[in-house]
Amino acid sequence: MIIRKAYKFRLKTNQTIARKLSQFAGCSRLVWNKGLAFQKERLNAKQSCLSYAGLTKELTGWKKEEGLFFLKQVHSQALQQSLKNLSQALKEAFDKTNPKQFPKFKKKGQGDSFRYPQGFKVDNDNGRVFLPKIGWVRYNKSQDVVGEAKNVTVSKKGQHWFVSIQVEIDVEIPKHPSSSIIGGDLGVIRFLTLSNEKYYEPLNIFKKLKTKLAKLQKKLAKKEKFSNKWKKLKSKITKLHIRIANIRNDYLHKISSELSKNHAIVILEDLKIVNMSKSAKGTVENPGKNVKQKSGLNRAILDQGWGELIRQLEYKLAWNGGQLVQVNPRNTSRKCPKCNYISAENRKTQAVFKCQNSSCNYTANADKVASLNITEAGLALIASGEDPLGFSMNGEPTDGI
Repeated sequence: MIIRKAYKFRLKTNQTIARKLSQFAGCSRLVWNKGLAFQKERLNAKQSCLSYAGLTKELTGWKKEEGLFFLKQVHSQALQQSLKNLSQALKEAFDKTNPKQFPKFKKKGQGDSFRYPQGFKVDNDNGRVFLPKIGWVRYNKSQDVVGEAKNVTVSKKGQHWFVSIQVEIDVEIPKHPSSSIIGGDLGVIRFLTLSNEKYYEPLNIFKKLKTKLAKLQKKLAKKEKFSNKWKKLKSKITKLHIRIANIRNDYLHKISSELSKNHAIVILEDLKIVNMSKSAKGTVENPGKNVKQKSGLNRAILDQGWGELIRQLEYKLAWNGGQLVQVNPRNTSRKCPKCNYISAENRKTQAVFKCQNSSCNYTANADKVASLNITEAGLALIASGEDPLGFSMNGEPTDGI
């Protein structure tokens, strides 16, 4: 069984290397923006988007333009990978089954990065990596890189540069130590409610720090752009954003690790987060309703990090020999788990579920009910085909949860 894994280290840079890294990231960003503008022009002209191969041909022409001569100083693979990422982002945006956000133009200092698919070298003994057209760069080695290196991504976070080395490892197909199947309902009041009645509270780290962030942004707005004081405040804001992301990520890793170790199959809803967090502003001719409330809900949804939890669970369960199953969320919060009666009236509030079937009147926490329905839907999905893992379906954990 081949698995992919990434090792991330902080690079040890000097002014010369940092300047080179910034140049590569800047050119990759420029190519992304030019490619996106080019594709938008085609869409506006009612033409289909060019493929990745078509964009690379355009890149050859851009390098010959008088004002873009500096693109030749950057390794071609880094620029091509930027266009490859753009092509993938456009493909996901037009995916009707699970559409993602349409790609946006990139700004300096936001997600600065570039990638090498080949030509790089990793020196495990000395803790350094060779980046074509840049040279050998040392990193803070915390562990050996095990496996065959497939690509290298260099990115900037705050004031520091990092290298992420993705490797392929051939391992024996793991067998999960547990036979447990668990379902869970993702929410805002409760971050995750499991079908065994355990639940996780929401972290809401952005909500806790948004006042501090807003104060810094107000101060920044009063400063002269690109002045020394403006740059210092901008650096503080960036550090706060990084802190928020790190705290959230740490919380999600703890939950996903706990679930993946204690349960062979985890069942969650296949949520369309982009659609759920769409703006309610509307247009001048057709303005939206309850815009302020919807805006607050959107912030709360995005603050949870549901998409990242699902991503982590998928690969961690696979590593442990388990599986993530996602089901259609339709009626999971409206169906009575006792009598199967479906009605929007069953859940009049976010907190309480009360079956409106007069012969039932089942009452319980609404999130718990949703988790039970999600589990049932997942079991039906597994039963409809061959269970690839061959687990029992008693839902009993081996330990922990």
